[in-house]
Amino acid sequence: MIEAILIAVAVVFGIGILCALGLVIADRYMSVSVDETEARLRAVLPGANCGACGYTGCDGYAKALASGAEAKTNLCIPGADATSREISTILGVAFADVVEQVAVIHCGGDCKETGPRAEYYGPKTCAAASLVYGGAGKCKYGCIGYGDCAAACPNGAICIQNGIALVDTRKCTGCGICTRTCPHRLITLMADVERVLVTCSSNDKGAVTRAACSHGCIGCRKCEKNCPTGAITVSDNLASVDYERCIKCDKCAEGCPTGCIMISDFAGIHRYTVTEKETVTL
Repeated sequence: MIEAILIAVAVVFGIGILCALGLVIADRYMSVSVDETEARLRAVLPGANCGACGYTGCDGYAKALASGAEAKTNLCIPGADATSREISTILGVAFADVVEQVAVIHCGGDCKETGPRAEYYGPKTCAAASLVYGGAGKCKYGCIGYGDCAAACPNGAICIQNGIALVDTRKCTGCGICTRTCPHRLITLMADVERVLVTCSSNDKGAVTRAACSHGCIGCRKCEKNCPTGAITVSDNLASVDYERCIKCDKCAEGCPTGCIMISDFAGIHRYTVTEKETVTL
């Protein structure tokens, strides 16, 4: 009886020794070396994995930075200047300013300006509704209003109000996740220092647009004529802004018969927070 117990204990002990030896060998020959610089870079990135930097998430960006590739240090829009500064410190290079961006929606056709052309019965998502003749609204270019973008936003910066999506830029980090969820591609990223936004995406002729939505751009070119720098032009029946030429004089909005050109302060969460702190300090 005692011999059987001793044999069992010896067998278990031997198996333990073999397993430990196997782990030591595996650690010696199969371990993956960790790049300390890459690990430090990954730690300072926000972890949004939004892809706004152009790489496959934060891991891909950290790897590109650590590898010595020509990856700029100011590509993390959600992390803004604070993250760029930390990256620069780790890599020992000069700090590069981040151009903060915010999501903006090129549609202002709420339930007061437009309406439905049909009843939609199906899943209450923009992706599903868009498959049925582009949605149930009168304007085939407009916001469908079921909030796929709001559901995707990690910061709660988007809501549905009066039938269309609205962005609270004060909460927006510019990650760009929402831009990939809108089936009508109504959401883009814009530098948060800009003041002008065309809140329409219709390419129909003026009469057709006006019949569908009283807020839509009718391509009258008044904004084009008022702009002193040629920053706003009308192409394919729709006004668009060249922000490199825009001097923020706001004259493009003067006389717009439908009011589809919006003039506002689009400060995002980073610039807004800094402004608030500066205001308190002063």
